[in-house]
Parts: sequence; structure tokens; C-alpha cells
Amino acid sequence: MINDRLIDAGELPIAVRDFGGDQPPMLLLHGAGGNLAQMTTLARALRPNHRVITVDLRGHGRSGDGAWTWDAALGDLAAVCVQMEVERPSVVGHSLGGMLAALWGQRHPESPGVVSLDGNPPPTKPEHLPGLDPEKATAELARLHAIFDQLEAMAGQVIPADQLPDLVERQQMAARDMGANEKVWIEGFRRNLVHANGETSTRPSAETTSQLRTLMNTLDLGPVYASTTCPELVVLATRDLPEQAPFAELYAAHRRYLVDQVSAASHPRYLSLADASHAMVIEQPTVLAGLITDFLGGGR
Repeated sequence: MINDRLIDAGELPIAVRDFGGDQPPMLLLHGAGGNLAQMTTLARALRPNHRVITVDLRGHGRSGDGAWTWDAALGDLAAVCVQMEVERPSVVGHSLGGMLAALWGQRHPESPGVVSLDGNPPPTKPEHLPGLDPEKATAELARLHAIFDQLEAMAGQVIPADQLPDLVERQQMAARDMGANEKVWIEGFRRNLVHANGETSTRPSAETTSQLRTLMNTLDLGPVYASTTCPELVVLATRDLPEQAPFAELYAAHRRYLVDQVSAASHPRYLSLADASHAMVIEQPTVLAGLITDFLGGGR
């Protein structure tokens, strides 16, 4: 039986969805701006071999708002484990969730394994873009960060009531374009809507978005990989999202950097997943479930 719960994490409530079963436990974490509903298809594919618990990270979905720090988010996950009576879970995360999985593995050597699904901080320095002329790299980074500035400015916006039906229809079209489960996609969209005082706004808020951006921009996973002792798998993208196409050279260079970074750390196993973008959780959930299950089975 699938069970939705609110966990008392002390500072705030954390929403979880328990897919049930008596297999080895797993926490499954979404990316920034997402929520647990967006991990449903992957969770279902993993359920035959794991008791999967998906989580709304703080400031997302049905979880409460609170200051975003790595320590606070990891504390939320620890509270989920205690109240769900889960011992030694594996932790699998996408994007922001993958960064949290890596940090969990660093702090929990007893973990049976952690998996990062393209959980990488964005490029912020020319040295993150090997092979690009430094002057061009600096210009491309400035252009990219201007786009991120625009996205941050739109976070937490109020949606006029008469525009909501059109937004839902556009989300349905996006799901069809991606070949995703439309019902799951729309649940993910609606789960990040907040209805209060006669207005509808989006989550995460502008404040949370700003905090997350600062945290990700300053995170260096190299030392994290090097000091982790539990089994760790890093799955990397191999192609761009459509919206990344104007920055094709930048992202190709950054993918080279990510391979170099994880190779230099020597600890994690990694693979560059064929024909996968950053949206790999939507594109290839069955393939990912097989990779994750095989990896964790070998780690136990």
C-alpha cells in the first residue's frame, strides 16, 4: 500500500510517500524545483527490489519552508529515517537530490550505497569548462548566469486565476512531448502550487531558490567523492536538454569536467548514460532502475 505522510522534522514538516514492501529501504530524492511526485515512475520501477520512500525536500511540494542548508536538508532525511523506522537506507537522488545523496554517503559510511543521477553543481568558473578558451568561457558563463537570474526572478510568482487552465494544458503538452506519464506529470505540477489568501503561487519561493542557487554554486563535490567510503555510483548525462542547446559548447565542456572530476576522485563508480540528458529520470526510468538495483545489489 502506498502511504503519504507528514514527518515531524522538528523545525518543519517533511512530506513523504512510502511505496511499501519489505525489501531493503531506499530514499529517493527529486531535484531543485521539483517534488516527490516527479519521482513516481522511477519509484515504481524500483519497488520490486526496494522499499522506496520518496521525499518532498524542504521548501518543495507539501513540505514546510525553512532556511536551506546542506546540514538542514540532511537532518530532514535523518528525521524521516527515524520516524519511518528505516535503518541504513540507500539514498538515490536526481540533480539537487543527487548532491544530497553524495553528501549523505560522505557522512554515512554504513550506508549500503548512494546514487547520484546527474547531481552536479552548475559551472561557475572557467576551469569548470576544460577545452574552452578562458575568455570565451567567462563570456558564456556570464550569459548562462543571466538566464539563471531570470529564472530566479520568476520563482514563487503568483499565477492569475484565469491563466491556470492554460498552464495546466501546457504541462499536459510537455508531458506528451517527453513521453512521460501525463497523470504523474500533472500531479508534480500541482504539488508545487500554493493556494493562500485567494491567490495561487509556485514553489519553491524566491527566497528558497536564491538559497539553493548559492549552495549549489559553492559546492565542490571532488573532496566529497574522495572522502566517501560507502559504495557510490554517479550517472552522468551525455546530451543537452533543448533549453541547453544555445550553450552547447559550454555544456559539452562541463561534461568533460565532470568526468575528469569523478575519475580523479577514484572512489565512485560512474557511467555516462547513452542518449541521456539531465532529464534522464523521465527519459529512461526503467534503465535507471536496473542500473541502480544492480549497483546496490552488488554493494550489499
